[in-house]
Amino acid sequence: MPPDFRGLRVLSLESRRSKEMASLITTYGGRAIEAPSMREVPLETNTEALAFADALIRREFDVVVLLTGVGTRALLRVVEQVRGTAAPFIEALAATRVAARGPKPVAVLRELNITPWLIAPEPNTWRELLAAFDAKRDELPLAGLRVAVQEYGVSNPSLLAGLSERGALVSTVPVYQWALPEDLTPLRAAIAALARGDIDVVLFTTATQVTHLLQVAAEDGLADATRQALSRVVVASIGPTTSEELRENGIRVDFEPSHPKMGFLVREAAERAEGFRNVSRD
Repeated sequence: MPPDFRGLRVLSLESRRSKEMASLITTYGGRAIEAPSMREVPLETNTEALAFADALIRREFDVVVLLTGVGTRALLRVVEQVRGTAAPFIEALAATRVAARGPKPVAVLRELNITPWLIAPEPNTWRELLAAFDAKRDELPLAGLRVAVQEYGVSNPSLLAGLSERGALVSTVPVYQWALPEDLTPLRAAIAALARGDIDVVLFTTATQVTHLLQVAAEDGLADATRQALSRVVVASIGPTTSEELRENGIRVDFEPSHPKMGFLVREAAERAEGFRNVSRD
């Protein structure tokens, strides 16, 4: 039997190739809902990241908190491409206590031959991160320390508040290579449709789409409804990095295609989506 969505409503968050994705969905019998979720921004516009790197080189921070591997790599790219080299930044990072939320930032640090001072245990949420700081309070109380928190996508006010309550002087370091679209109308409409139950399948082709979808949903007061909706629909991820971001946000991934390509993703989703829909989502 040829691939066929059989009229299912398929949400695409693709931006640069949105029309191509929509055409593929339609070709395979789906009803395409287009909601571009990203736009590329020049690295030199990452002024907060560059200011942080320069301040770290001047040894103006006592602790650096790395929340995501994607954000850590993006930070390195920003520094290297704009400043010409990341060597002074890496040297300063190695000389600073670094706290990593989970295995992905730890993997990046190991590539740099940097051993993290603190690693949050599983499930690697902000709660475990704060608990890990508490476990080290005899070694290093946070009171009065200058703590930089690398963010990627949505800020975590609970973590920031927890650090501040422990006396830390907190600075946030937003890092990005992709920004939200200038026109958020299609994305907001798609989030509302998702929350209403008017979407059957969601196709994710990058980790940033996950971040942006949840960010805008939170801004619109639909964070919980969106997460609940994503537990009911078919969630297709193009590959491991995107799947990891979904799982880190508590979102189940139904499948990845046999090859991490857009065409394979849409075709194999069309082959399998109806079967997933017929399985209990509990």
